[in-house]
Amino acid sequence: MATWLTAHFALEELACTQHREFDNTPPPEVVATLRTTAARMEAVRRALGDRVIAVSSGYRSRALNRAVGGARTSAHLTGHAVDFHCRRFGRALDVCRAIAAAGVAFDQLIEEGDWVHISFDPRMRSQILTRKPDGGYALGLPA
Repeated sequence: MATWLTAHFALEELACTQHREFDNTPPPEVVATLRTTAARMEAVRRALGDRVIAVSSGYRSRALNRAVGGARTSAHLTGHAVDFHCRRFGRALDVCRAIAAAGVAFDQLIEEGDWVHISFDPRMRSQILTRKPDGGYALGLPA
């Protein structure tokens, strides 16, 4: 039985992991944040024509974040970030362009190659980045 945070996003989806050796159960304060994150993901979904979004990563416990090589200050640790794709919409670059054009509020929007990272960290910097093939990130999206 799913614990729905919004019409299209469940708690289990935003806290899932393929790494079964880790307890990735979010604490209550993170569940509250995930509820807000899910509401913001509804805006992302609308920007993508109400197409299904496949979440690959949301909340990450410290142990899980370490295991997957996440940044020590990752917004995934607090439930503010989601990695996803929307194949029925298009490539990650197309998804990022649509989100940016729709005026969805975010902290970071990153085109990661095969997926999109979006963060709703309270700083809400509207920062758009693209992962470079040789590592690191460039500001903006390619033309």
